[in-house]
Amino acid sequence: MYKQIRLKKGKDESLKRYHPWVFSGAIQQMEDDIEEGELVRVINYGGDFIAVGHYQQGSIAVRVLTFSDVAIDNTFWYSRLQSALQMRQAIGIADNPQNNTYRLVHGEGDHLPGLIIDIYGKTAVMQAHSIGMHLMRKEIARALMDVMESRVEHIYYKSETTLPFMTADDMNGFLYGGSDDNIALENGLKFRVDWLKGQKTGFFVDQRENRSLLEQYAKGKRVLNMFCYTGGFSFYAMRGGAELVHSVDSSAKAIELTKENVTLNFPNDSRHEAFCEDAFKFLEGIGKPTASYNLIILDPPAFAKHRGALHNALKGYTRLNQKAFEKIEKGGILFTFSCSQVVTKDHFRNAVFTAAALAKRKVRILHQLHQPADHPINIYHPEGEYLKGLVLYVE
Repeated sequence: MYKQIRLKKGKDESLKRYHPWVFSGAIQQMEDDIEEGELVRVINYGGDFIAVGHYQQGSIAVRVLTFSDVAIDNTFWYSRLQSALQMRQAIGIADNPQNNTYRLVHGEGDHLPGLIIDIYGKTAVMQAHSIGMHLMRKEIARALMDVMESRVEHIYYKSETTLPFMTADDMNGFLYGGSDDNIALENGLKFRVDWLKGQKTGFFVDQRENRSLLEQYAKGKRVLNMFCYTGGFSFYAMRGGAELVHSVDSSAKAIELTKENVTLNFPNDSRHEAFCEDAFKFLEGIGKPTASYNLIILDPPAFAKHRGALHNALKGYTRLNQKAFEKIEKGGILFTFSCSQVVTKDHFRNAVFTAAALAKRKVRILHQLHQPADHPINIYHPEGEYLKGLVLYVE
């Protein structure tokens, strides 16, 4: 049915434990002319079937779609997408009138490695992180429309930034529909989604529950939201009764969207001000009586995309958190995050602890945060746990 890849002797152990990756170093032999993105059967050294997946050049050579010897067809895509929807219905995140924004497919967490689908109202934004998923985008989109029925009317495909080595004209664009209604709802708050040019699929869906937690701490606080992107934490803080909220990002486009989102929810509200400035420079400038904060959010972009960058990333997290510890008022609360997959929970905690010691502040952990339930972690793929966060009380 599909061309085959044979593994070296003993290199099938992780696959027996249902880990969904085949590394290039494990391959003994490949059939001729296997093209990037092609579906392949993986067999062990003795010739026994192990899995079916997408082949791709690089360290991760095969991303496993199934450990059953079946065809990857419309029935397969429908079944996987239906399972993803049913899980979101079971946890109460899908079909919620106060929240039409959630992640429907989270790669390996939903047994669909290389595929992300976020839902924003009637629009699904689909993103490929592998050539195989890119090549099958139309089949996936058809199955998605069937599974979602009236829930989704438009599918926007956005993979230009996730597959940058491809130059095809169809990396971004609507596969179905063509809506320009980009206002979505999260826990009763409105926000504008920039799925055309924004980061990720247009919004950071993974911070929804952490934004809600922040809202509980915001009453009467002077809030600084660093790396604000489109202002998610900022308008939750405002609804929570913050005294003032300052949003900071180095991107002028992000600041523009932040202002739009604040206006959508709190028009003409003088409590909010946005600054287009480098985070470290802004923190260095804090110190005036008018610029003191007792609730700070640090939610930077990934400092490490690969293991080779880990050392410098940890230094960056330490430096950033040290600045926040030095500047936050006594009795303040710090929300601090890392979304770098190669930075473990222990790595991140150690960086933050080092920062606290260097700043000579007494610090207590109030919460240890992570990604929400619609970003599930495949129990056989611990690498899927990428978002780490701490809520800290600073004396």
